[in-house]
Amino acid sequence: MNNGAKSAEFPIGVFDSGLGGLTVVKEIIHHLPNERIVYFGDTARVPYGTKSAETIIRYSREIVRVLLEYKVKMVVVACNTASSLALDVIKKEFDLPILGVIEPGARKAVAVTRSRRVGVIATSSTVKSGRYAAKIVELDKKIAVTSTACPLFVPLVEEGWFDHAVTYRVAEEYLGGMKKKKVDTLILGCTHYPLLKGVLHEVMGPKVQLVDSAMEVALQVKDELVRRRLLRTRLEPGRHQFIVSDEPRQFEHLASRFLGGGIKNVRRYIYV
Repeated sequence: MNNGAKSAEFPIGVFDSGLGGLTVVKEIIHHLPNERIVYFGDTARVPYGTKSAETIIRYSREIVRVLLEYKVKMVVVACNTASSLALDVIKKEFDLPILGVIEPGARKAVAVTRSRRVGVIATSSTVKSGRYAAKIVELDKKIAVTSTACPLFVPLVEEGWFDHAVTYRVAEEYLGGMKKKKVDTLILGCTHYPLLKGVLHEVMGPKVQLVDSAMEVALQVKDELVRRRLLRTRLEPGRHQFIVSDEPRQFEHLASRFLGGGIKNVRRYIYV
């Protein structure tokens, strides 16, 4: 892709296994209101967190190819599992800037922790990859990292059970080890998890800092676009497109809770 003036008008591609990546979209819209976004939610194949690395890489390749049909100028992998397992592969295979969510979250946690005890909650695949722990220790070898897989959080979010009694019970079960380790910083290592902030704050207590990497990712997107001279300068709000691989109606319903407003005309993409 040529980084000429015309390409600055092209949209930013963002993808996730479902609707969790909309937390990243919301922050990009906030920090870069003039940019256009094409979002792909792979709702037919969610969750990613229990699948193999080979499968996640294949899914990620397929989605990047779909986004390229919309002439995106950048791809944001707004999925921690795909960022852990597929980011390095697709960055080598596709000729455009591709950003993930692992490093921004890790850097933020290192910056805010006081006790140097950091927790990571994520999908099983993300935890098994060890990418968060490796990046944190790379930045500060004195930090102790405790990682816990929380696979039930994704379906609970997809169900819309953001403050349901069942969600509280599941969180208490998952986070007991974190509380015993006395972590003072907790990375929400899945883009679905920010919708559970209320539950997580209550279970972990007010002294624990929750790190949502969505804002950090948005700032990195801005820096990258400026550096590559791809920042859209037209002073008008960007128009966004939303694509899912399964039934759009449930996505439209839940997306309003992520974005603070309704969306319509979500397109369904059917894999051939």
